[in-house]
Amino acid sequence: MNTETKTRYSDAELEEFRVLIKEKIEKAKADLELLRSAYMNDGNNGTEDTAPTFKAFEEGSETMSKEANTQLALRQEKFIRDLKNALGRIKNNTYGVCRVTGKLINKKRLFLVPHATLSIEAKNMQK
Repeated sequence: MNTETKTRYSDAELEEFRVLIKEKIEKAKADLELLRSAYMNDGNNGTEDTAPTFKAFEEGSETMSKEANTQLALRQEKFIRDLKNALGRIKNNTYGVCRVTGKLINKKRLFLVPHATLSIEAKNMQK
């Protein structure tokens, strides 16, 4: 029986994560495009002929909506960047290794947060 602690995920496991991450990147890019198109929308919600107070409310809501979309788009761009960085770690066989403890990050955690660079243990130390 091999009692040696595993220091990295196997090539087969890394390939499994690579496929998962590629799928997440494609979905995240599609979501980002939706956010961008919502932001670029001319905002014409058919309120031209309604009461002025409603139109002012709509414009205020639209401004808040654009700000929210901008924030969501920025977060989505960071998520995509983090996922791409994870692909780089897969390439150099450092994927799934905690940058603080040097131990393998739990596989379940990586399936939920594939761009994670910290184990739960290390994340809890930061609090």
